[in-house]
Amino acid sequence: MTLSFELLVLLTVPAASVLLVVFVLWQHKRQNEEQVALSQQFALAQEQLQLLSAELEEIRSGLIGIGQRVLKVEQQQRALNQQVDEIVDSQLQLAEQQQKIDMFDPESKLYSRAMKMVQLGAPLEEVMRECELPRAEAELLYNLHKN
Repeated sequence: MTLSFELLVLLTVPAASVLLVVFVLWQHKRQNEEQVALSQQFALAQEQLQLLSAELEEIRSGLIGIGQRVLKVEQQQRALNQQVDEIVDSQLQLAEQQQKIDMFDPESKLYSRAMKMVQLGAPLEEVMRECELPRAEAELLYNLHKN
């Protein structure tokens, strides 16, 4: 029995060694395939990263351009608001000056009264008499403000 046991051991050890070598080679091949697959995935990920970086740069540039345009529009709006304020101030000053002129100019009161009379349909002779206007001025007012 010792011979057959020794023979069995002698045959089993090389067979186990061969199986072990085959298993190691198979594991090595599988790891190489996984490494190749991971390398391909990594390359694809790098390409996507580059594309996304380029897109992000385009978006950033666009946003900078939009921001600059918004700043210009805001500056224009401020300038327009300032111009509007200046115009409103000028109009107020003109209105005040006009009121002062109307208050201190008796002739403008006569002309305003004559104009209202013409608009209300008063005859030319009545306008001349009530407002003490010469015929030419009364006719001019009559022609300008007649309905």
